[in-house]
Amino acid sequence: MLKGKTIILGISGGIAAYKIANLCSLLVKQNADVHVIMTKNATQFIAPLTFETLTGNKCIIDTFDRNFEFDVKHISIAKSADLIMLAPATANLIAKLSNGIADDMLTTTVLASKAKKLVAPSMNTNMYENPITQDNISKLKHYGFSIIEPDTGLLACKDVGKGKLPEPEVLCDYILHEIAKPKDMQGLKVIVTAGACAESLDPVRFISNHSTGKMGFAIARECALRGAHVTLVTARTQAPPPRFCEIVAAPSASEMFDELAERFTDCDLLFKTAAVTDYTPANYCDEKIKKSDDEFVIKLKKTQDIIKYLGTQKKPNQVICGFSMETENMLENSRKKLVNKNLDMIVANNLKTEGAGFACDTNVVTIITKDEMKELPLMSKASVSKDIVDTALSIYNSK
Repeated sequence: MLKGKTIILGISGGIAAYKIANLCSLLVKQNADVHVIMTKNATQFIAPLTFETLTGNKCIIDTFDRNFEFDVKHISIAKSADLIMLAPATANLIAKLSNGIADDMLTTTVLASKAKKLVAPSMNTNMYENPITQDNISKLKHYGFSIIEPDTGLLACKDVGKGKLPEPEVLCDYILHEIAKPKDMQGLKVIVTAGACAESLDPVRFISNHSTGKMGFAIARECALRGAHVTLVTARTQAPPPRFCEIVAAPSASEMFDELAERFTDCDLLFKTAAVTDYTPANYCDEKIKKSDDEFVIKLKKTQDIIKYLGTQKKPNQVICGFSMETENMLENSRKKLVNKNLDMIVANNLKTEGAGFACDTNVVTIITKDEMKELPLMSKASVSKDIVDTALSIYNSK
């Protein structure tokens, strides 16, 4: 995802410097060209050789290092960078940068670069909350630096509070969000639904399905990486939601209907990925239902067909993408839904196809529009989501 991208990781002298080794590994696995610049204090916490081994590039520390090919190093690296991440960013580093001090290789490179800059503060809680540090952080924001909020928890000094460096996976997500994909959805408002709706029978039991939310989450992440404002309306899910999305909980079919009916008017694209229950108990019991006879009959009533309702409310410039999971007559049934529910496209898959369906990280789908049908091979859900979003965006841009 980061092939062809050059990333500079600036490491200052904090105990959390060890976490950046894992971040380096994650970025290299994404095919990024990673360069590490350390302050001298940072080398007291982790050896430069670690980063040289992980990245395949020389770890730079000394501005006046003579052991390199002739080049004005801080200028050449600054020019090549697509993004600079400063992590951990100590109070000292933040103070220097906010006041334009460039007295080592890291600070001179940052000041010489026009690349996007992410700063991840990491320090003792009292240092972080000190008004001087907060003023310096505000100055960096004013100068166009993006600040990644520190986590709260047990710090190295044994205090409990705000100041922990986020985990490498979180830092990697921030980098991906900035530069992984072209921002061809910038300014668009997208709604994605995900997960399995649950219809309560009593305080203990409910009726639901096997959906985990993974496909919806993959689509939401794809849209967010491409610059869209994503509202993720979730029922029951079994995976952590993607970052950079507005999360709205809608556990039941009626709650999901209410949320979508309210929000749909203001969106550009809707991906209706959630597995909504078709029926709900006719009567809810306030107390746990006790066992009695051998047979127990539940009376059900139909839930509102959400996507069909939204199809009647759709404006000419809106796009609705539906999803159809079938076990027989997949194409025929899906085409009927496309027409009867006034959808722009529908993504069909067969639960009986190996690699498709619930809980797995792959899918086998057919994308059906009013004009064409595209069969995709077995792919990761992340890859499938790109094809789905590409098709939806193409329809949107043609309207």
